[in-house]
Amino acid sequence: MQTSSRIACSSFSGQSARAFRDSRAARRGFTLVEILVVIAIIGLLVGVVLTRIGGTLDEANESTAKIFVNSSIKTPLTQYRINMGTYPSTAEGLQALITDPGNKTGWKGPYLEGNKVPLDPWKRPYQYRYPGTKNPRGYDVFSMGADGQPDTADDIGNWED
Repeated sequence: MQTSSRIACSSFSGQSARAFRDSRAARRGFTLVEILVVIAIIGLLVGVVLTRIGGTLDEANESTAKIFVNSSIKTPLTQYRINMGTYPSTAEGLQALITDPGNKTGWKGPYLEGNKVPLDPWKRPYQYRYPGTKNPRGYDVFSMGADGQPDTADDIGNWED
């Protein structure tokens, strides 16, 4: 078998062997169509990955907001109520947990760490109402959700759905 390949190679003249080699080298590269197909496939894969990451990010934002409205803000508001005899009014808002409203005695705050009211995961203030419309015997604390509009289906609050 090796002998036959030697014979085949030796039967080429010097110039035709070079032409054979050059034509093989020219065929090694990718065509423009092949490159465009690969770029299109990569683009589709990137789109799928980004869509899935976006969905995961939305779920994480919703979970963060649920934790805040159902537990993180509960203790500071309860401490305020114990000291002041009532929850902050809607007008005073969550800012009353940071700054003494000045209209009553007993304030022993600030009740939140960092001396600022945190923003929701969409970088907007949490909403507060007392008395609540969803919790008439207590307060409503909620994030307006991804749409940024109050009293819509994507609001995340401290009430049962």
